[in-house]
Parts: sequence; C-alpha cells; structure tokens
Amino acid sequence: MKRTTGIVAIAALVVFPAMADEVAPSEVKFEEGVVSASLTGTAGDPVSGRDVFANRKLGNCLACHANSDLSEESFHGEVAPVLDGVADRWTEEQLRGIVSNAKMMFEGTMMPAFYIDSGYERPLEDFAGTSILTAQQVEDVVAYLKTLKE
Repeated sequence: MKRTTGIVAIAALVVFPAMADEVAPSEVKFEEGVVSASLTGTAGDPVSGRDVFANRKLGNCLACHANSDLSEESFHGEVAPVLDGVADRWTEEQLRGIVSNAKMMFEGTMMPAFYIDSGYERPLEDFAGTSILTAQQVEDVVAYLKTLKE
C-alpha cells in the first residue's frame, strides 16, 4: 500500500507541472488570428491528433473537411476546404489559431471554435463552460495537420 501511494505521488508530480503550463481558453493570445505560443508547453502528438481529428465525438473534422490521409473513414465533408497539403498552406501558429477559434482569423466562418469556454451555447448543460477540445488535443490536432503535406 505504501509503495502504491508513493508511486501515485511521484506520478502526480510528473503530471501536474505540465498542467500548470496549460493556457486556459480565456487566456489564449490571438494576433490577427494567429496563436504563436503553445497552449501546453508540450509538443503535440500527431498520432493522437489524427485520432481526435477523425473522432466524431471530439474534433469531428471529417464532418466538413475531406482528407486523403483518412481515406479509411467514411463520409468526408464537402463544405470546408480539403485538408490535403494544409501544412504547406499554413504555419503551425496559424493552424493553432484556426483550430482554437477559426472565427478569430476568418470572419463569418461556420467552423466551430474548439478551444473556448464562454460566449456560446452548448446544447447539453453538462458541457456548459467547457471547451470542445482540451489544450493538449488542440496541440495534437495541429501536430497532425502539420503532417499533411503535398
């Protein structure tokens, strides 16, 4: 029992400092739609980002965007730009801004703001005051998008 408690305490010390560096949705700094600084201070994981991108309960990016890298997934959307080669068109900082809150870069866009926690209505009360994605999930999606080159 004591050994398990010690391991949990050590794990907490390892995990919580990374959380301390996380930028809250209301603290994200946009400069002409661009978010220069990482939201977590930790590099995004493109494999996890691919999963978030395709997950219909998280990013649900395929509802609007087509993406050849995810050809095994069905029902790619046709209402937003195709994301093949997106890493050649946008910088990491621009992609972070677009994923966090595309409305800061594209006035009138229908793309949801994935990293805001106020100023919108969520249909389920359990989700009120929370962002669609976590800061790390935003960083992961950005890392994945950076792999999509022509």
